[in-house]
Amino acid sequence: MNDAIAGLRENIASVFMGNPKAIDRALRTMLAGGHLLIEDVPGVGKTVLAGAIARSIRARLSRVQMTPDLLPSDILGVSVYDRERADFTFKPGPIFANIVLADEINRTTPRTQTALLEAMSEGTVTIDGTSHPLPAPFMVIATQNPYDFEGTYLLPENQLDRFLMRTRLGYPDANTEVRVLESRPAATTLPKLQPVMDLSMLSDLQQHTNAVRVDVKILEYVVAIANATRRSPDLRLGLSPRGALALTQAARATAMIDGRDYAIPEDVLDNIAPVVSHRLIVRGGLEQSDGREAERVLERILQTVEAPA
Repeated sequence: MNDAIAGLRENIASVFMGNPKAIDRALRTMLAGGHLLIEDVPGVGKTVLAGAIARSIRARLSRVQMTPDLLPSDILGVSVYDRERADFTFKPGPIFANIVLADEINRTTPRTQTALLEAMSEGTVTIDGTSHPLPAPFMVIATQNPYDFEGTYLLPENQLDRFLMRTRLGYPDANTEVRVLESRPAATTLPKLQPVMDLSMLSDLQQHTNAVRVDVKILEYVVAIANATRRSPDLRLGLSPRGALALTQAARATAMIDGRDYAIPEDVLDNIAPVVSHRLIVRGGLEQSDGREAERVLERILQTVEAPA
């Protein structure tokens, strides 16, 4: 298992250069069976990262450019009348893929954003009263521009809560950027990238992740953190039970990547910011997108919660 994960990380890093933390967070999200939200400016490699992940696991990748005129049916699919059969036939949309890249998700309307809720929560799509299962494994990787960019909408809180992690990529350091300019990996390496595992192997890794042991003391630690956020005078909305489950699952995935079949407190702490911050609403009228302010509140809260030995 460790060799498979290391090979997957190395394969992705051959295209998406110089940001091992972002790769690790993407792998944790995938092993945990969750969805990833990447917030950053255009041109820093968000699409390259998603494409490298999809090619590395021999997955079907579907890219949806989220625009203001996009309709829910453009993502989910639509029932079309078939004259020969005298009946309606369902034509699946781009959501029916293993990895769905929702590019610039906050440029489309909240109505279209919420079309993803059922798919992300239950792995199904319901059209005209009929439920259609999505391919397994299934993962949404969404990108969003900063909210001070023109033409962006706020993501509803229930939509944000469906993402296991939110992360930022940032600009590469000077040496990495020189390597990117020299090799142009998106145009040269990515199209030729070969898979290092198939979907059945990924499913096995996800099952092993679910089997990682989490001691009751660590579970109590997660609950104590959640309760502390709910009591904090700095927050209007604290961590929900779904968020606590996500934090526990991220800890399992971190242990799995580190080659352990048990979680430790550090696995929880290392995932606090990417898993929890986007689920909190800070008092004082600050934008929900200001994850940095939520992270500062979290740092103060963590000082009041004792970690288990």
